[in-house]
Amino acid sequence: MFEKFTEKALNVIVEAQNIAIYDHSDKVLSEHLLLATVKTAKGFCARIFSSYGITYENLAQEIYLSLNIEEADMNSSIPFSDDFKRILQRTMDLVNESGNSTVHYEHIFLALINDTHSKISVYLETLGFDIDKSRPLIEKLVQRKVKKDFHPEVDENKEPEIDLTKETDTLFDNEESSKVLERAVSKLSTSGYEILGTEQIISSILEDKESNLSKILAKFGITDNVFEEKLSKIQSRSAEYEGRQIVFTPNAFIAMTLAQQTAKELGSSEVLPEHMILGLLKSKKGVAYNILKEFRINDDDLAHTILKPIEKEMPETLTILRLAKQEARRLGKTVVGTEMFLLGIIGEATGIGAIVLNELEITIKDARTVVSQMVGPGNDYFENEIMFTKRAKRVLETAWEIAKKASKTKIESSDLLWAITTEPNSTAMQVLEQLGTDVLEIREGIKKHLSKQQ
Repeated sequence: MFEKFTEKALNVIVEAQNIAIYDHSDKVLSEHLLLATVKTAKGFCARIFSSYGITYENLAQEIYLSLNIEEADMNSSIPFSDDFKRILQRTMDLVNESGNSTVHYEHIFLALINDTHSKISVYLETLGFDIDKSRPLIEKLVQRKVKKDFHPEVDENKEPEIDLTKETDTLFDNEESSKVLERAVSKLSTSGYEILGTEQIISSILEDKESNLSKILAKFGITDNVFEEKLSKIQSRSAEYEGRQIVFTPNAFIAMTLAQQTAKELGSSEVLPEHMILGLLKSKKGVAYNILKEFRINDDDLAHTILKPIEKEMPETLTILRLAKQEARRLGKTVVGTEMFLLGIIGEATGIGAIVLNELEITIKDARTVVSQMVGPGNDYFENEIMFTKRAKRVLETAWEIAKKASKTKIESSDLLWAITTEPNSTAMQVLEQLGTDVLEIREGIKKHLSKQQ
């Protein structure tokens, strides 16, 4: 069932389970789902709750007054209640009725407020929520999500997914990360396990008390002593095994490949401890993540705090990718293709990539015009979650490899622009060709400016 859920929709289910665990409940109740829906609400739906003055705190107070929850084993598997299952089934029915291929946050919201067999409507109406007035607004959002976001680079049959599993050696090829690995392996040998898990990786990161990352985590109450204390209470390592056994536990491997992808998207050609924590937060799996959740920390708050010092460095590629997403939003698109990378390179303005394109008389105004003609208008309504096309991911992967080969610590605009030229059928190259330039001119321009730096 959950393979059809968008990330936002799946986060609601995960958060409901977390709330149930924190409440020592023996089941995940429909009340937990309602609380999770309010807690994870964003955009228009968050404004609906806000308009009625409904917060997670006042809703929780209202719900807990009527619930009598008995304490249960924190490490046990918590089943869904009958009410919860019924609402999930109604959610799937709404998806089919609305013509969507995926389950969105709004489907869950709508199924909740339509449910007449639970006390959901009672809780909301007690706090002043007008269900009849809100229902058509949510239904409208659901219908708008049926629209497909066309993009010329989206072709599932022709573009294989990038295989992030092909390079694990590069995860620990810099000084900081290699020290993390060395300490993690040492901890592994004393633990009696043979396969590296998320808990050893995070524990080794926390051991470096003087690092800026450890100081950030300490502000959230996550210190090596507290983490080790909680780790010692874990009776089972089953949370690490949800797939095949490799050098890492499956969930550690997922977290580390997400760390690698995060490093690329932040413009780094190295996987640093910061990226590992961010990868773990994205994976939402494993022993270490379960321990972090015991601190009752909002994942987004922790991620934002870790990102702050990285953002202050203003790496070129991070700026370019942010501008690319802004360009996508400007056109009402939920998909970032190579053409948005191109607009981001031009918009960044100071890097070699932008300088080369400027010398070729490629302007942001002209490029935007051609891009708009190629990708067409987007939806009137779209989520904040913006995805890269497979070809865009491939370009980013190539840029990473170019930067590493040149022994750079950051992916630069020149690497990204060169990577675009390796995809002759990409939308970006079609835009550039329409604007009167080709692969040879671009590469010669990049070579010229790189030689000036040597």
